[in-house]
Amino acid sequence: MFEFSPSDWQAMLLSLQVALSATALSLPFGFFAAYLLVFTRLPGKALFDGIVNLPLVLPPVVVGYLLLLLLGNRGPLGGWLSAMGIQIIFTWKAAVIASMVVGFPLLVRSIRLGMESIDEKLIQAASTLGAPWYDTLMTVILPLSGRALLAGATLMFARSLGEFGATIIIAGNIPGVTQTIPLAIYDYTSTPGGDRMALGLCAVSVTLALAVLLFNEGVINRIRKRGER
Repeated sequence: MFEFSPSDWQAMLLSLQVALSATALSLPFGFFAAYLLVFTRLPGKALFDGIVNLPLVLPPVVVGYLLLLLLGNRGPLGGWLSAMGIQIIFTWKAAVIASMVVGFPLLVRSIRLGMESIDEKLIQAASTLGAPWYDTLMTVILPLSGRALLAGATLMFARSLGEFGATIIIAGNIPGVTQTIPLAIYDYTSTPGGDRMALGLCAVSVTLALAVLLFNEGVINRIRKRGER
């Protein structure tokens, strides 16, 4: 059995807090971005699609450094926030932002696939009956995108649990403050005799990710069975 220190438990709780916050905050933006890509004739749609998916192909360290430039005290956004007394860099909020940016493409891609599978005849029927776009969005598109939303949220949550590169740049590795499970593992692997504790946290990370994926699969199967009745 593995014996975890208080800082290890803090890292576990912080990882869950960061992953939950990042997923919840990203859901409305991810849904809106997917809607723009699927159902609108947005000028420069290809460029917008590229920007949305850019964190998926960039090294996480690059993403973290760009966020550091943006949100640092001398950055365009960070300086404004600092003047208002809001500190982002090297806080758990920075870890949330890093997870949001890195996991956002996975969320959007999942929701987009679900929206693209919606029968266009249903949307055309709503338009024919005089439903405004927002009514069609809430009564047709949103309900039929439920499984895609769940799948995207699950992927993003799991990705946030494992986020390392961008987080260590923008949030640092401060035990009890910004240290998540991957950062704690990194500390143990660079500490003599820390292999056993690193392995214990790896086991926790794998268990959490697997539990989330199994939960997602179970919920989707239930939704599918209800739809077939």
